[in-house]
Amino acid sequence: MGVVRTGDWALARRLLAGGGARLKGAVATALRQEGQALRKEVVDGITSQAPGGHPIKPLAATTLAARQLKGFGGSKALIQRGDLRNSITVVADADEVFVGILRKSRGKGGSSVANVAEIHEFGAGPFVVPMTPKMRRFLFAMLRKAGVEPSGGGGKGAVVIQIPPRPFLRPAFEAFKKGVQKRFLGRIARAMGWRV
Repeated sequence: MGVVRTGDWALARRLLAGGGARLKGAVATALRQEGQALRKEVVDGITSQAPGGHPIKPLAATTLAARQLKGFGGSKALIQRGDLRNSITVVADADEVFVGILRKSRGKGGSSVANVAEIHEFGAGPFVVPMTPKMRRFLFAMLRKAGVEPSGGGGKGAVVIQIPPRPFLRPAFEAFKKGVQKRFLGRIARAMGWRV
């Protein structure tokens, strides 16, 4: 009894020829697409003030007053000039993708955006800052603008600063993990030209 071949063997040869390279390219494309989709999730979470569906703690009245005195508008947390949101980046390298803020990212004022992101993600402080006369004048103006009547004003002093955590990466990453395997495999299948 002999072997009987049926079907379009020329098509099968064409599909299998170079399949490894095509699959590798499809995986790389799918990784980049997932990275860009995750970046969008993080950026949208900051914009909507609810990354991963978890609302960000609103800014204190004193923080809003300080923003206004410095010439900034807006009342959203994590968005003063947009440096943090605009620094979220995707870097694809071989078989992995980085989504986040690069250590070398700098804001308009030259400060490290990665350090600012870490402070907001996990919180910071308390810090005790000795007051200078200029700082005291700014603090009292800020308190008045926030509707708080300052007390004291004489002598030397210090201010205690505590920044509460406002996670924006971790909640977005957790929400994005749902359905990742199905999405990723679907992206590979589409890149390979398979019907899903």
